[in-house]
Order: sequence, then C-alpha cells, then structure tokens
Amino acid sequence: MPDLTQVQLLTELEPAAEAELNRHLSLAREWHPHDYVPWDEGRNFAAMGGEDWDPEQSRLDPVAKAAMTLNLLTEDNLPSYHREITEYFSPDGAWGTWVGRWTAEENRHAIVMRDYLVVTRGVDPVALENDRMTNMTKGAHSDDLSGLLRGVAYVAVQELGTRVSHRNTGKACNDPVADKMLQRIAADENLHMIFYRNICAAALDLAPDQAMEAITSVVTNFDMPGIGMPNFRKMSLLMAKHGIYDARQHLDDVLWPIMRKWKIFERTDFTGRGEAARDELAAFLEKSEVDAKRFEEQRDRFLAREAARKEKASA
Repeated sequence: MPDLTQVQLLTELEPAAEAELNRHLSLAREWHPHDYVPWDEGRNFAAMGGEDWDPEQSRLDPVAKAAMTLNLLTEDNLPSYHREITEYFSPDGAWGTWVGRWTAEENRHAIVMRDYLVVTRGVDPVALENDRMTNMTKGAHSDDLSGLLRGVAYVAVQELGTRVSHRNTGKACNDPVADKMLQRIAADENLHMIFYRNICAAALDLAPDQAMEAITSVVTNFDMPGIGMPNFRKMSLLMAKHGIYDARQHLDDVLWPIMRKWKIFERTDFTGRGEAARDELAAFLEKSEVDAKRFEEQRDRFLAREAARKEKASA
C-alpha cells in the first residue's frame, strides 16, 4: 500500500482534529496573565527616574534564573513555531482553528513570565531583551520535521517536556507566586500535549508504518526548540545538573509515558517498515537508559564536590 500524501493525511485525520479541538475547548481554563504578577513590587527603571537593575535585586538563584530565562526565550519564539505548524497543518477547518487557539494560549505564557521577571527584577531586563532580539531574529528552523506526522510527533514530545520543565522551574524559584504562575502554564502545556499526542495516536491507526517511522525519526533526533538561543548549552546544563530537566526526566517522564500511551511495543499492525522503525526506537531507548544512568552518576559526583567546596568555604 502506497504512503498517504500530506493532503490525504490531513483529510483523513481532520475528524480526529475536530474532536480533539472540541475536547480541548471544553477543558481549557480561562486565565489572565495580570492575575499572576505581583504588581505592587514594581518600580521605575532609570529611564523613568528610577533605578536600573542590579543583581542583588533578584531573589532567584542562578539555577532559577537560567531556567526562567531559557523557558521564556523558548516561548518568545512563538512566531517561528506558528509559521512552522501552519506549514504542516491546514489553515482551514479544525486544523486552522487549533493553530490559532494554540498560538494565542502559548503567547500568554511569554506575557506572564516576562511581566513577572521585570516586575520582580528577577533577571537583567536588558540582557533578556537583547537575547530575545537575537533569538527571534534567528528564528526556529526544523527542516527534519517536514510533514504532518513528524511535526505532530515532535510537538507531542516537546509539549510534555516543556510541561516538566515549567513545573520544576516553579519549584526551583522558591517563590509561591512564581510556582503558581508556572503551575498554570504547565497545565496549559499538558492540554496541548494531549491534543498532539492523540492526533499522533490516530495517525498510528490510520498509517501505522508512516507514523512509526516519523516517531522514531523525531525521538532519535530530538532537541528542545530553544537549542539555537544564546547560552542555551550553559543554561540547559545548569538546569540538568540541578534537576530541572535532565536525561532521566526526558526518558522516564516524557518518552516512556508517550510510548505507553501509543502502545508502541504492543501494536501488531506494522509491516516490515514499521517493525524496523520500532526496533530502531527500542535500541535508542535502551541506549538512553544507559546514558541517563551515566549522567546521574556524573551529576552526583559534581554535586558532592560542589557541596564539599561550599562546606570548606564556610568553615
């Protein structure tokens, strides 16, 4: 049987998209960014006769600063994501309605996070704005995600990863206001993940081999969307070392839950192509388990050395 074309996939999957859109709209909670920002902490910067940012004004430790900055800069690149998702969805019907709704909801995340950071002086607003300009000018380009199936599989994994990152960032901020805000954002990301995850599940039923190949391609080459931003590696390593988002969480809290939901290793409807792709995925997951254990061991040694240095310095 020949592969379904992109038009055929969109047409055949539109009923699932409409059902998932209606489910999302019935569950999505209305909320407003201004309700999650401690405005009474705000004050003017030097341009308005006040005082410009100083590192001592921030209540956030270096880990929380890195996590908040990386997560916000990721959300900022929404125009790129909107452009890309529009390319592999349709602007019409349920597909188009979903793209608009998803974009509007994601934009709230950037609004509230930036307002919180500026009002509380959590990070340097000048550096944040400079990085935003650099990041958005560069944009996000995912040539390897061409096509509906790869795109949907990628966003299903990415949205769940983002949910985990936001939730753990909220805890790391040691601020109940930030924690509540990021819980709200994480709840949105979870609903977004469910939409894409369920569309991908429908694709597995419709075109098992094509969908399986797309999933394997995405998972084995996965990078979070912020990979090209300034200082991404430095910030992501700091987050990983301190449990915000690491290899273990990516494997145990993101990849495996989605694989189980899709019943990847229980399906019997693949041909040789699908079986080969599933075997490749299984080998990758086994290697990922080894890598996660190695990372945990290295991190434990790093944290032990860091604790010893702090103890020695305070003695």
